[in-house]
This record gives sequence, structure tokens and C-alpha cells, in this order.
Amino acid sequence: MINVAIFASGEGTNAENLFNYFANDSRIKIKLVVTNKDDAGIILRAAKYKKNVHILSKSALQNYSNQFIEFLKVEHIELIVLAGFLLKIPIEFINAFPNKIINLHPSLLPKYGGKGMFGKYVHQAVIDNKEKQSGITIHFVNEEFDKGEIILQATCEINLNETVETLTKKIQELEFEHFPKAIEIFL
Repeated sequence: MINVAIFASGEGTNAENLFNYFANDSRIKIKLVVTNKDDAGIILRAAKYKKNVHILSKSALQNYSNQFIEFLKVEHIELIVLAGFLLKIPIEFINAFPNKIINLHPSLLPKYGGKGMFGKYVHQAVIDNKEKQSGITIHFVNEEFDKGEIILQATCEINLNETVETLTKKIQELEFEHFPKAIEIFL
């Protein structure tokens, strides 16, 4: 069995999708959730599924990485899944979990990645640049924002009358379908 930690900063819809998808899978256990915001929606979603939640501030992530890495190892965490986690992962984590930290990004990288490019900001940029396609990228995390090796990409078409809201819905559908499949690659 692979023990997974999900890191999330927001509402946690992708995390909840993963909770449901792997609920009866004996190969994967989502053991805990880590968030950097004490008011994040992920906390309520995790509680609903009886998942252990740890709040890890930006300062703690940066200044106490080694202690938290040790905690994750004591918990036998083998895979870290970033599902809307908005903080940069320190190099200590990347070295401690080589090719075992994956991220979901709401665009077709290398386009529209980098610091500050998340959610509606990505979708607005895609629409403003009159792209014909968008999609998702699931990739390994390295020391640069959104530059790790790509694991999986999925696309959707962009309509002439596309809005941030309609594109958000299309992207979320791709995320819900493909994110669990990318995690299954590690089985």
C-alpha cells in the first residue's frame, strides 16, 4: 500500500475527488492532508472523510522543513500530491522525496506556469491570448515553479465565447478525470 499526503491551500475539491476515488482501493491510502491556511475549505472536506489535517505555515515550511520531512517519514508517506497547494516546495522536500511529489496545474505547461499563475489567473491569461486549447498538466515537482517533468496532460477546446467560469468548469472536469489516473501510475 502506498501512503499519500495531499497538500492543498484552497477549497479541496480535487482532494475530495481523490478521497472518493481511492476510498475502497487497497493499494493507496490517503493518510493525511497538509494545508497552509487555517481557514481553507480543505479542512472541512478532510474532516468529513476523517483525514488527519496538519496546518503548516509558510514560515514553518521554509524554516522547519527537515522536522516536517521527518514527521512524514514517521507516517510512512511515500507520495506527496499537491492539489492546489500555493506555496513553493523547499528543495529539502524535493531531495527527500525524489520523483515522489506531483503537482496538478490548470494549463498546458510550459504555457501559463510559474509564480502567481493559478486558477482564474491562468484561465484569464489563456482566454486573453486567444488560445484554441487549454487543459491540465500533472508533473513532478522540482526546484522551479511548474518546470518538473510532465507525467500527463489532457486538453479541452476553447470556444469563441469562453469565459473564466466556463473554462474553469472544463478544466475541473479534466482534473477530476485524470488526476487519480496520474496517481495510479505509482502503483
